[in-house]
Amino acid sequence: MKYIDRVLEEMKTKDANQPEFIQALEEVLHSTEVIFKKHPEYEKMAVLERLVEPERIIQFKVSWMDDKGNTHVNRGYRVQYNSALGPYKGGLRFHPTVNLSVLKFLGFEQVFKNSLTTLPIGGGKGGSDFNPKGKSDAEIMRFCQSFMTELYRHIGPDVDVPAGDMGVGGREIGYMYGQYRRIRGKSERGVLTGKGLGYGGSLARKEATGYGLVYFLLEMLKENNIDPIGCKAIVSGSGNVAIYAAEKAMQHGIQVIAMSDSHGYIVDEKIDLKVIKKIKEELRGSLKDYPKMAKHGQYFEGSVYDAKLKAEIVLPCATQNEIDLKRAKAIVSNGCIAVAEGANMPDNNDAISYYLEKEILFAPGKAANAGGVATSALEMSQNSMRYSWTFEEVDEKLQGIMKAIHQQCIDAMKQYRLGKKNYVAGANIAGVQKVIDAMIAQGDY
Repeated sequence: MKYIDRVLEEMKTKDANQPEFIQALEEVLHSTEVIFKKHPEYEKMAVLERLVEPERIIQFKVSWMDDKGNTHVNRGYRVQYNSALGPYKGGLRFHPTVNLSVLKFLGFEQVFKNSLTTLPIGGGKGGSDFNPKGKSDAEIMRFCQSFMTELYRHIGPDVDVPAGDMGVGGREIGYMYGQYRRIRGKSERGVLTGKGLGYGGSLARKEATGYGLVYFLLEMLKENNIDPIGCKAIVSGSGNVAIYAAEKAMQHGIQVIAMSDSHGYIVDEKIDLKVIKKIKEELRGSLKDYPKMAKHGQYFEGSVYDAKLKAEIVLPCATQNEIDLKRAKAIVSNGCIAVAEGANMPDNNDAISYYLEKEILFAPGKAANAGGVATSALEMSQNSMRYSWTFEEVDEKLQGIMKAIHQQCIDAMKQYRLGKKNYVAGANIAGVQKVIDAMIAQGDY
């Protein structure tokens, strides 16, 4: 049995109840098989076995009180996956779907995403099955304080630096940082990223993942001699990633015709992002209010990927596994030429295989959405210097990082003669090899 297949079978036995994690393993390992063919000595060194196991998993109880005086208990997690390249770095997710399988998949992907940024950060992920929707500010504050009361002992500027993810924005980061500062009795701004601008946050952080996604998309289109101007795009999601991906896409002449949230989607050839920002960032409401507030466009229940909309570009920016094989086929049949992932693993493995079979340009999340964590690392740098860069300076650095990630993918594709369109293998090979090299160099046994 081949080395990769043996390790996968072992992990499927150990973690049979963790489908998201196994899915991530299969996607990464199968696409990096050429590395292990080139380096048969890695099997004797058990490189894969060391690579797929997290260095540390922390699970803890989070007790908090609602506004009526009732006590609730949630589970908190931190998966510290790999620190060969630097301190663990990765977001915290507050969502009912959070479990160990989801966080291990996110943490595993984060290791290689962070590797591609070329910045000195390892990979990790964390969060809780707490649902912030419908909770008051006071309830969210009490939950965040309770969460940090346990987490603080496991993190630090040179140990593990969490950030935000789904359900965790500037408000939640602020509450957690305040609790960390009170417990520790000192200001360590570099312990969390995504902070408010008044206490160590970075300009352009909110926009970074969405902007970076489009910067990568533009490089990919340019490499393949495709002019983006006039192309129509579907952007699933309506959080920070989706909103700012749509904003940057529009700035480069791409027409965004649809966006979505957890209940439905809007179709509008003249999407008004100001209205969407008001609904999502100020009112924390639903896109069903968009047509009334914008005075144009239509709202529909269900998935935007079942709407059979014609578009050349698809930017899935919502959540994992929103696009399966059936939806991928519909996307391609409706004229799609490029898919770039703003979310983590929004396309399942069957969908990805179909894109590659049909030679659709496909940018995997670990490359395309790395702008957020890259800018988080830039925030860490600013915190270390006790200095702030302008929005334009951060944006310029972000563009440079995304171009460098794209070039790493191209270089890996050339090195292993994969053609010009297999960005999945290109990103995985470039990210994985760098981590392996660091582990071997440090005697990581």
